[in-house]
Amino acid sequence: MERLESGAPIPAHLRGSIMALGNFDGFHLGHQAVVGRAAARARAEGRPVIVATFDPHPMRLFHPDAPFFRLTSLDQRAALFARAGADAMLVFGFTHQLASLEPAEFIRLLAEDMGVAGVVTGEDFTFGRGRSGTVDLLARSGAAIGISAEAVPAVTNEAGEVVSSSRIRAALRSGDCVTATRLLTRPFAIQGTVQHGDKLGRTIGFPTANIDLGHYLRPAYGIYAVRGLLPDGRVLDGAANLGIRPSFDPPKELLEPHFFDFSESLYDQCIEVQLIHFLRPEAKYDGLDALTAQIAKDCDAARQILAGTPHVA
Repeated sequence: MERLESGAPIPAHLRGSIMALGNFDGFHLGHQAVVGRAAARARAEGRPVIVATFDPHPMRLFHPDAPFFRLTSLDQRAALFARAGADAMLVFGFTHQLASLEPAEFIRLLAEDMGVAGVVTGEDFTFGRGRSGTVDLLARSGAAIGISAEAVPAVTNEAGEVVSSSRIRAALRSGDCVTATRLLTRPFAIQGTVQHGDKLGRTIGFPTANIDLGHYLRPAYGIYAVRGLLPDGRVLDGAANLGIRPSFDPPKELLEPHFFDFSESLYDQCIEVQLIHFLRPEAKYDGLDALTAQIAKDCDAARQILAGTPHVA
């Protein structure tokens, strides 16, 4: 799958595309329905499929001091889009200039600069200055310049609730990995490069792979049963502390997975850690003996949970 930037020309073989247009952070069930519809249309019409996303997220541009809330990195979205059948991912650099375009200017950008033949969005998609562009406007104005447009209805769960990124974020903040996994159709995963730490874990028999949380949403601080996905395709079971490590001074926010029966070095490798199950909140212990005993109990609990949980990529 190709990766395109909005400021660069669209290659000739990708013009005339059907474009799935949205932010798609998390790529949950609702997002998958939009991209799935775009892919089906493209196949039926013999056209390429482009999935367009925005970076940074509009919230980050207008509210730069907002707490971190990302569910996926661009690299993760690229992999998910490719798996969903996209021929290319287009990243719109979301700037004040882009945000200030009148809706008609944005539609012309799609038609003339990008050669888009059709657009598929969610029903709540907005665009242009003051978010004044709607899917109805896109359909009416697009038709006049050769762009077809359609909106995919929101996806609801068994209780009739709309599947949304905000619901997934709320679930993760409360430690509800089961709900987040169901809405995403896969476990929430943090991707990052393993960095050197204080190496205390190896001295007590539980070495960890330390990962900075970056711009990801902060799930509930605590201990999790996790799975690690290595660059070579191997999948490792483990337990992880996600939080500020209250037993240590000074506190430092990290994701620290310990992988079972694994002793290889992972330093400087980019790995992905799936949060499978929340075991307990973080706690402070008096001394290494108490901490080590609790870690052993957490690892035993994680092993039991993971033994009955199939791996989902």
